[in-house]
Order: sequence, then C-alpha cells, then structure tokens
Amino acid sequence: MLSTDSSYFRQIQLGATSLARLKMRRSAASCWMLVLALLFGCGTLRAQNGEFPSEKRVAIEKAVSNFMTANSVPGISVAVVQNGELVWSAGFGMADLENFVPASPATLYRLGSISKPITATAILQLSERGKLDLDAEIQKYCPAFPKKEWPITTRELLGHLGGIRHYNQDGKGDIPDDSAKHFASMEESLKIFAADPLVAKPGTKFHYSTYGYTVLGCVLEGATGEKYVDYMKENIFEPAGMEETRDDNFFAIVPHRTRWYHKDSSGVVQNAGVLDSSYKIPGGGLISSADDMARFEIAMLANTIVKPTTREMMWAPQKPADGLKDDYGLGWGTLKKYGLNLVGHDGSQQGTSTSITLAPEKRAGVVVLANMDDVNATELSEQILKIALDLKDETK
Repeated sequence: MLSTDSSYFRQIQLGATSLARLKMRRSAASCWMLVLALLFGCGTLRAQNGEFPSEKRVAIEKAVSNFMTANSVPGISVAVVQNGELVWSAGFGMADLENFVPASPATLYRLGSISKPITATAILQLSERGKLDLDAEIQKYCPAFPKKEWPITTRELLGHLGGIRHYNQDGKGDIPDDSAKHFASMEESLKIFAADPLVAKPGTKFHYSTYGYTVLGCVLEGATGEKYVDYMKENIFEPAGMEETRDDNFFAIVPHRTRWYHKDSSGVVQNAGVLDSSYKIPGGGLISSADDMARFEIAMLANTIVKPTTREMMWAPQKPADGLKDDYGLGWGTLKKYGLNLVGHDGSQQGTSTSITLAPEKRAGVVVLANMDDVNATELSEQILKIALDLKDETK
C-alpha cells in the first residue's frame, strides 16, 4: 500500500502559470539530482575483502545510473558478495535531497518484505534448536490468535499457505495510508485481522500475506519468551555482524536512516507518505543497510546462523494441495535463471524498493536498496549479479 498526499490539490490553487513554473523548477531539480547521483556514487563506495575488477565496477555503476535516471530514484545502495565475501559496496545519489546527504553503503533503508526471509531464518533456527515445532498448530505458541475452521501451522505461514489474508484492495480493515499509529506489541497488531475468515483452507493455495508474518512474530515470541526484536538482535543480527539492522521505529532518532520518496502521477518526486510499520515488523518493518544485508547473505551462505539442511529446506519450493506451480519456499522466493538456482526476495512500501538475490552455487549475492517506492529493484539486482558473475542469458 503506497500513500499519496494533498500536494496536487495545493498545486491547482497556484494557477496555470505558477504551476508551469513550479514544474520547471522541479524538473531542473530532478536533473540536478541525477547529476548528484553520479558525483556521489564514486565518493561513497567501499572496496571490501579481495579485489573487484574495475571493469565490473564501471559496468555496475552504469547500470545503476541508468536505473536511477529511468525511474527518478534519489538514492540507491548496492553490495556485491562473491566467494562468500563482501567484495564491493557503494552508495549512489542522495539519502536526503533536502539536506544534500549522499547515500552510502551504511545508509539505512526500509527493507519492506525482505524482512520476511530474515524472520523465516529465525523461525527455522528455533526449529533446529528444538524450541519450535513447525507442524504444530500456531496456538501452541501464539494463543492470542483465535482458532479457525481449520488448523494452521507455522510451516504453512512461512510458505504463505496459511490462508490468512493480505491487505484488502479497498483498504477497508487495514491501517490507513499516512498513518503514524504505533502498535506496542504483536498481540495488538493481531487485532487488525485476527477476526477475519481465512481466504483458503491452509495448505491448499499460495496466498501471499504479510499479516501471516505478524502471526509468525507472535509464534517466535511465544516459543522464546522474548520480544521479537530482542531475539532477532541476539540470534540473527549479532551473529551475522548486522550491527545497524533494527526495527523501523517511526518516532526514534536513527542515525543514517534515509528519507523516503514517491513519484506522483505527473512524475514529480515528493516525500513519501507517513508509515509506522510497527504493526508488521516481522513481515515488513525492519531497516538495514546494503553492507548489513550483504553480511546476512554471507551468513546464510556460510551456515553461520542455520545449518545447511535447514537452509536447503527454506530454499525448497512448497507444494500446495491445489497442484499449482509454487516457486516460494519458507520465507524465500526461488528462481531458475542464467542456468543457476537463485533465491531471494524483494520488498516495496512507502518510500522504498528493495531486493536481495543469492546464487548459492556460486557463493554469491547482490543487495539493492532504493529510497523510492514502486520501482523494480529485483531487475537491477539480477542485472548486477549477471555482471559480477559474467553470466549469460539462457538461449533456447
């Protein structure tokens, strides 16, 4: 759900001449923004362990520049993992247009739905430690969620097979756009949708649901006796070296957090609408940097936070009872491309578009985080992976 504001109606009051002048100034500002993207891209890169060939860096910078220009993206941060190491990361453009703050590899972005594979990893970690039964009814750990016509398991929620609804298309029954309402607990967040009927019998149909991941947050808290954010910090973020990753607390002062941007129907870049994501932290409420997300990819590839067998289970596509093709595993999407088995996830919400892509066979991965909503970060992520690994498009 992306927000809009009332600036359009304010512009009408300016009159046709003033509006034309305003658009000209904004157009000029947009051009200057893209110049800044090029200027700051080189100033905020980091060479990491090992060497990353300059010709690949130049090709990636060109791809990022083209993507930013085509989509009017103010700022992007990128990281590349090869041979299980962070070999290169960079920031392009601006994290804050109003205050001329450049994006860097340490800039913190809203992850959106990339929060899901991180939460799924924590859930599977609990399972391998014997603290959570994936196939038990969720009420064993989350009694605050009412029983439904059919039982629901944690495994089904991880694969979006639990039958819990996603956001309603008309927005009714959901948190309104531009809402700063803060939710203090998982139990409070459950009240948004807990009374609603299931959209399908669990296990039968793939139905993507961020709310299902809110239930998983409740399951995690019930299994551990800890708050979700505390468990994640101690058992996922710290072991993986993700020192800056945290919940996106709308009211907190968070150093290095980017501003959020949105493009209106006429193509003018504006500040994105208000979003307090406290109602959906496990499925869409974390913030992180390109460097930290690269460290998450490295931890997954190195089996630092889960065992290899657990990781492979997460990356295996599920099989709904309806027999339809399903490329989603347990919190991770899967894709066959460039002759490789890729895994990853993307995300989009107010002021952000994100993507992580891993090629486990190559021990490689890419992170793309952008501070503009509704742009295809996965397209850029796969393009960067192709450049980094010298991959070729498959031919028939």
